[in-house]
Amino acid sequence: MKEIHKRSITGFIYALLFLLSLKSFLSFTILIFVFGLISHAEFNRLIKQKGITPYIVFTFLFGFFSYYSYYFNSLDIINSFFNEAIQILLAFSIFVLLFAMRDLFVVKDLPEFLTKKYINSIFYISSSFIFIFLIGNYNNEFNPNLILGCFILVWVNDTFAYLVGTSIGKQKLFINVSPNKTVEGFLGGLLFCTICSIPISKYLYELSFTNWLIISIIISVFGTIGDLVESKYKRKSLVKDSGIIMPGHGGLLDRLDSIMFASPFIYLFLIIISDVS
Repeated sequence: MKEIHKRSITGFIYALLFLLSLKSFLSFTILIFVFGLISHAEFNRLIKQKGITPYIVFTFLFGFFSYYSYYFNSLDIINSFFNEAIQILLAFSIFVLLFAMRDLFVVKDLPEFLTKKYINSIFYISSSFIFIFLIGNYNNEFNPNLILGCFILVWVNDTFAYLVGTSIGKQKLFINVSPNKTVEGFLGGLLFCTICSIPISKYLYELSFTNWLIISIIISVFGTIGDLVESKYKRKSLVKDSGIIMPGHGGLLDRLDSIMFASPFIYLFLIIISDVS
């Protein structure tokens, strides 16, 4: 089977699973949790981490926040406690991700505590799926349109970055990390991603056009960085793909790296506009 056919079939099944999961809070929660477990398995192989501790920590954290979102969102005292817990997780996650970004630009090794495998498992992988879940349950209310809009923007950005990059891309973006990525591809993805925010704001009206536009920029910029960060992990591990679960695409990490890295920054923006309004 040709590579393009495998990619199309696998991509269709992946998109269908995601769209079907948006039918209910329970189906969405289960899918994101399963995606998180699979991504942990792929990431553990990349960094050669053994044991079940990362899975236990992820299960506890994900269960903690999902249980709260379903049962306790109407209690003010508990609501305040969990909002503070989310903000603490958000602060640590962004701190770790910023150092991961810095690692793309600087040859010097990261501080020793940031190279600990459990730090990256918790604040890169686990927290990413928690924030994907929380975006879909923004303000403790299941809102499939919000996370759907984010995924559409990711797909548009990735698709047009690839098409523009392969068509006219010449200037390499980060040749030492991902030789195939180009500046032209990144700008093409950014352009079409921002344009896509126009119809999204008209049909998924939970947010204004301005807010969707800002989210599209966040997704394009941080999604691209997330792709580069994962590429650096793969390069260090001397592998082409993070896994084989998605023929034609590689592993689930290869497919979700953009939204994973961008999700804490999207959620931070949602907190900001919520506080402003």
